[in-house]
Amino acid sequence: MTSARTSTETARDIPEATVARLPVYLRALVSLAETGTTTCSSEELAQAAGVNSAKLRKDLSYLGSYGTRGVGYDVDYLRYQIAREIGVTQDWPVVIVGIGNLGHALANYSGFRSRGFRVVALLDADPGRQDEVVAGVDVRPFDDLEAIAAEHSVAIGVIATPALAAQDVADRMVACGITSILNFAPTVLAVPDGVDVRKVDLSIELQILAYHEQRKSGHEQPGQEHAS
Repeated sequence: MTSARTSTETARDIPEATVARLPVYLRALVSLAETGTTTCSSEELAQAAGVNSAKLRKDLSYLGSYGTRGVGYDVDYLRYQIAREIGVTQDWPVVIVGIGNLGHALANYSGFRSRGFRVVALLDADPGRQDEVVAGVDVRPFDDLEAIAAEHSVAIGVIATPALAAQDVADRMVACGITSILNFAPTVLAVPDGVDVRKVDLSIELQILAYHEQRKSGHEQPGQEHAS
C-alpha cells in the first residue's frame, strides 16, 4: 500500500511510519484477545504483528506508557488505546464509488463494520448497476453523492472505478466535503491540501513480490532488461 499524499502530523506528532503500523498492532491484539490471551510481552506482541520488539516498543512510546515491567501489556486495554488513537472507537460512515467486481468485494467485506466503518452508500454511474443490492445496500446513482455525503456527514470515500473516472470522482468527493480517500484506481489523484489519499495498487504489490521471487530463484541475469 502506498500513499499519494498524506498528512505528516497527528495530534501527538506520531511519525507516519508508526501510524501505518498501529492498525497492524491492533489486528494482532484482536487476534490475541480472541485466543483468550489477557496479557502479553512486547516480544509476543511483536511476533504476532510481524515486527521486531524494539520497533514496537518505540512505536507504542508515542502513545504513552501502557506496559508494566515484568508483566507486559494488558491486551484489552492496549487494544482500546490504539483503537482510540487511530479513531476506530467511533462509527465512520463510508461511501464506495464504482461497483464492479472490486466494488462488490469491498462492499461485502465484513471487516469494515467490525473495525469501526459503516458503508452508508454504494454509488455507480452505470444505470445498469443501480437496481442491484450488495451486502444489503442499494446501489445508487453517482449523482446522489452530494446528498448522501451531506445526510451522513461522510468523511471517507472509497474509489473503485476505472482509472479514467477516478479524478472526476475524487473532485466530486472533495467538493462535497470528503477529506479522506482510499483509491483503488490505478492512477495518482491530484487533491488539495487537507485531503488525505491512500492508494492501493494491487499490481504494484504483485510486482514487488515478483521481484523477490526472481531474486530467490536466481532467474535474473546480468544485464537482463524487463519491461516496466
